[in-house]
Amino acid sequence: MKEVHKFNIDDFIVKPGKTVSLKDYKTRYKGTFKEKAEAKAALLDDVAALSSAQNKLYASHSHGVLIILQAMDAAGKDGVIRHVMTGINPQGCAVYSFKAPTEDERMHPFLWRPVVKFPAAGQIAIFNRSYYEEVLVVKVHPEFLNGQFLPEHDRKKDLEDLWERRYKEINGIEAWAKNSGIVILKFFLHVSKDEQKNRFLERIDNPDKNWKFSPSDIKERPYWKQYQKAFQEMLSATSTKDAPWYIIPADDKQYSRAIVADIIRHRIEALNLSYPKLSKEALANLQLVKKQLLEE
Repeated sequence: MKEVHKFNIDDFIVKPGKTVSLKDYKTRYKGTFKEKAEAKAALLDDVAALSSAQNKLYASHSHGVLIILQAMDAAGKDGVIRHVMTGINPQGCAVYSFKAPTEDERMHPFLWRPVVKFPAAGQIAIFNRSYYEEVLVVKVHPEFLNGQFLPEHDRKKDLEDLWERRYKEINGIEAWAKNSGIVILKFFLHVSKDEQKNRFLERIDNPDKNWKFSPSDIKERPYWKQYQKAFQEMLSATSTKDAPWYIIPADDKQYSRAIVADIIRHRIEALNLSYPKLSKEALANLQLVKKQLLEE
């Protein structure tokens, strides 16, 4: 079945081997839609189709789907999860938010913690932030490495070898996951610094959103340029054929949610899954059970 997207996916996907400059990617994008109402309708259409696709995924037990969301603070990760996955059967989906690792987690290799959360066959797992924090926030704040139990060769002043090895380890674990039947969908929600500021102010001014604002959010804002550089290097090094990155314009939530929903829907539908077919013997048994029920 030929995929028909509501957006040009080539506008968002990071081709393997490409050196990314985030200045080349828009933070606002509306495609061919003339107004937000059209994007909302498209989102609802994709959500309904995604629900159907997930039912087949759940029933077939042949693939798992891992969705990774990375972004600066206030880019809309929670909103994407809430609106895009609203029609998903909760029995087949789990959301994980990776906070600061515990001491026990820090004593293991950095990929140990997330791998056990990878989705089982038939399941969808959503990582709200992920193991990529180890080449993002830790790269911006290398002092965090002091709390990690690293071998001596990783404690050099020049950490480039460490980051390069972590990129390769990430690519390797994702290739393993793909070969094990897991579809990996990675989204970077690309928000502008001005839009982040507006969303922070809204959280402060709106009493219903006060709870969403954390003082730690504003502490990272002065490191904006460092984070942009870390994201660029991460996107360049880890967008692969097995698990490409999608850079999603995130200044307008309605459009960003529609884009993400469209990509997830079509990536799952492209698996061409179907409901399990029963054997002739099993079908015959069903008819016997039906007869018994009707004769009660």
